[in-house]
Amino acid sequence: MQIRDLDDDVYRALAQQAADDGLSVPELLRREATRLASRPSMSQWLNRVAMHPLRTGAFDTAAALDEIRGPWPVASTTADSARP
Repeated sequence: MQIRDLDDDVYRALAQQAADDGLSVPELLRREATRLASRPSMSQWLNRVAMHPLRTGAFDTAAALDEIRGPWPVASTTADSARP
């Protein structure tokens, strides 16, 4: 595989990333190409998502967060702390 007309700045950035990871530029590009090929394309992903119906319904986000966090602490005011 050859990549033509690659900007020098892009190549320098790739070389730096490769060096940071202890790789050569071809090894870095091979790894990234493998990762890219293992993922669905945007159109494949959109088609897959479209096959699943949306789950809609009442959902109270604040109530769900309150359940996870537990009860709210009782806040004291400055006036409360000044009382004997």
